[in-house]
Amino acid sequence: MTTDTTPTPPDDAHRRPHGLDDDTVAALGELSAALEIVEQARGFLYGFHRLTGKADLALGDAVESLRRAGHDEIADLLDRDLVGRNVVEGRWTYQLVEDYDDGYYAAFRDHEKNVRDSLADGKKHLFEAEMKEARRSHGRRHHEALPRETAVDLGSSTDGAVGPSA
Repeated sequence: MTTDTTPTPPDDAHRRPHGLDDDTVAALGELSAALEIVEQARGFLYGFHRLTGKADLALGDAVESLRRAGHDEIADLLDRDLVGRNVVEGRWTYQLVEDYDDGYYAAFRDHEKNVRDSLADGKKHLFEAEMKEARRSHGRRHHEALPRETAVDLGSSTDGAVGPSA
């Protein structure tokens, strides 16, 4: 069996626009990677929000258990000082999440999109798409350029590359 090792370009959504240089593609890749870190941080913030809320509910259960066990004074202290307490001055975690989403996160996403629109016709992941082309084993199963159903719909070779069939 012969293996086609001819590089095939990614789909049009991931093909660099004419005249876009390597340095710009690399810089856009770095910007995209930075946004991915912000996305991960946002996920951690939502995890913090969820865990803090669960902790407050669990604390409420512990307070009720202390009351049932006859420790009203301790239960009252915990209920007064900790149950429903702000996690930072004047704020619960949902307020932190909202401020992050509406502020830093929204600004970062908008700037990343505007830069991509300005420099690369809005195309995403150009650096990664070109890295995939350079690293995949052409002609091998599980190394196709595109998902099989996309490649078949667009009329492709067995490699998964878009284009006329041989």
